[in-house]
Amino acid sequence: MTYRAIALDLDGTLLDQQKKILPQSLEALALARQQGVKVLIVTGRHHSAIHPFYQALELDTPALCCNGTYIYNYPIKKIEAANPLRKEQAVKVLELLDEFHINGLLYVDDAMLYQRSNDHVVRLTKWSHSLPEAQRPTMLHVDSLAQSAESAEAIWKVAISHHNLKELRSFSHIVEQEMGLACEWSWKDQVDIAQGGNNKGKLLSEWATSQGLDMSQVIAFGDNFNDVSMLEMSGLGVAMGNSDPEVKAKADIVIADNEQPGIADIIRSRVLS
Repeated sequence: MTYRAIALDLDGTLLDQQKKILPQSLEALALARQQGVKVLIVTGRHHSAIHPFYQALELDTPALCCNGTYIYNYPIKKIEAANPLRKEQAVKVLELLDEFHINGLLYVDDAMLYQRSNDHVVRLTKWSHSLPEAQRPTMLHVDSLAQSAESAEAIWKVAISHHNLKELRSFSHIVEQEMGLACEWSWKDQVDIAQGGNNKGKLLSEWATSQGLDMSQVIAFGDNFNDVSMLEMSGLGVAMGNSDPEVKAKADIVIADNEQPGIADIIRSRVLS
């Protein structure tokens, strides 16, 4: 099989624990691009939180952001192919969060908003402050997420986290069953709520078609439940060694964890001629 595109999740996959790209991965991906292979990021992140990685990889492809909610054309800094939450949907989710005493991070327009800090916000803030100012994502504290949702032009997703995983699962079930929204686990204690039907695999497939590619020509790398759709739909779905066993079971192959050069090894053996 000739692979013509490489789709990469970021956290837990392309990035190591220090949120850095391994030099072996950078080298292998650069070689793939030189051979005409398209390399793109497919992430749960907001587009404002991918700048350092795009610049390190020197990509000219778009990013598929917020678990398949929209395409961000990085070279021209433009949103494309978006399927955001409606305002009334977002407000209802935020009202339910207050009832359940669960914290949320609201992804809108060009920023991420929070009303109360939590571990997720602390991690993002710490990482952001480690970057040059020009690469930092916009994170804003607001008095009311619901009011902010009302004034936003586009609402990409609501990222929720909670120390009680049982309560987090219960909340997600209500949102999925009663509101018809998509709930995907993107971290061990985080669920991302987006418009129903959105997922990485679906948007990746649409992008591939627009490029004249078949999904059989795509290699996808991922580590978490929000990656499963693209692992299953791609010609070669590669799960990281640090993935949950259920995620590994959905992949075609499993490689070393994200601290090892497994991505580079696959690219060299399966893509580079």
